[in-house]
Amino acid sequence: MAEQVKRSPRKVYIISGGVTKFAKAQPSMDFRLMVKTAFDYALKDVPSLKLRDIDSTRISYFSDHFARQLMAASMVQDYLALVPKDSRRVEWGGATGGQCIQTGWETVASGRSEVCLVAGFETMSKVETWKGNEFIALASDTNFDYPVGGFYTGYYALMIQRHIYEFIRKKKFRHIGKDEEKRAQDLATREAMRKMAMVSVKNHANALHNPYAQYSMKLTLDEVLKSEMVSYPLNRYCISAMTDGAAVLILASEEAAFEHMKNPVLVKGLGSATDTMRLADRPYQSPILLPWEKKSDYANETYPGVHSCRAGRVAAAQAYKQAKISRDPKEEIDFVELHDAFASSEIQTYEDLGLCKLGQGYDFVEQGHPFLRGVDYGLEPPKKGTIPVNPSGGLIACGHPIGATGIMQGVFAFWQLQNSIKKHLGNSKLQVRKPKRGLIHSHAGTGSSVTVTILEST
Repeated sequence: MAEQVKRSPRKVYIISGGVTKFAKAQPSMDFRLMVKTAFDYALKDVPSLKLRDIDSTRISYFSDHFARQLMAASMVQDYLALVPKDSRRVEWGGATGGQCIQTGWETVASGRSEVCLVAGFETMSKVETWKGNEFIALASDTNFDYPVGGFYTGYYALMIQRHIYEFIRKKKFRHIGKDEEKRAQDLATREAMRKMAMVSVKNHANALHNPYAQYSMKLTLDEVLKSEMVSYPLNRYCISAMTDGAAVLILASEEAAFEHMKNPVLVKGLGSATDTMRLADRPYQSPILLPWEKKSDYANETYPGVHSCRAGRVAAAQAYKQAKISRDPKEEIDFVELHDAFASSEIQTYEDLGLCKLGQGYDFVEQGHPFLRGVDYGLEPPKKGTIPVNPSGGLIACGHPIGATGIMQGVFAFWQLQNSIKKHLGNSKLQVRKPKRGLIHSHAGTGSSVTVTILEST
């Protein structure tokens, strides 16, 4: 038998990116023109790159229902004048864009392509909001979850209530006896809601400096807390909206990347993981440990249950390993763009990525770690700016055109690492100071699939 030779994948770089304005509706553009608009913008940054240099495309969108078109990726390929080149459609729920980036990486890393266009879009305005929520709900188990009221606001409300119970009620209000369980949980929930409101204030304020964002506004904690309740304890300003938009990235091999630019951004580490579709099937067991954690950190915790995302921890561990990150990521990562479809999920994701220990996400945001130093939030937390999270404004403020969302995160991370935020946004308020590494995180369902990608400047 011939001896097998293990070969490392080729290095893959991002050389350009572009996004459209994210908006409630884009009546002047169909999905093809949206992608082309973002693509044309990206091409302007690499003038030596021609259509003939692009070997393949990976095109993501979540739902044929929103596009009102089967084979929409093929129509994009045709519209961009990239036929007869290789192309694939990518779909993975809310993580569609993040998975598309990783699929493009695999295409180049394998040697199949020298340059791969990664593009994503969604046109959610094609249907009424109630119908759009129904389509999104079809990404849950339609035999089990969906018939009992499976809209995702309900799922995430359930998840965060259990998270609050595990990490606030059982710890901070343990002196309140079981005979007063409702009062104890209500007190814990009100405390958690205030900290979720801080996430909303942060992300909407960041979006004030992002002209591509759908909802940019200066909010107070009271305004967030008094906004319309959607699914207790999640209110309107803590939930992302249905959106039209597109985003693209251009990935290249090392040789091709440096042929077209001096400072491409290296795709340094990738992770991808899954969990059961049904929340009820998830076990209660010992927490999954990241390299810098010890069993004693979580002596009395169970994980993931319905309150944490096991796939997020597994994907993060994979990405950290490939990127050779073995210490607290606050020391190794300069910023994070994560999937905050709900303010609650941002707090849960702090913990799953290891930015803080399990159960400490509420304190993490209250102390100010994920805020930017140069932005006025109307809040002055004591540890502002340790590791900015969602400088772009995240999904809550930018919007969430599902197939484009993860790619949009990649575009903003790419601009951050090139120190070109001012060039692309017209101001430098959101620019992280001298960033070396950034992390992007995409999340589907109730954590049924997650990607984590780490990028590094050159």
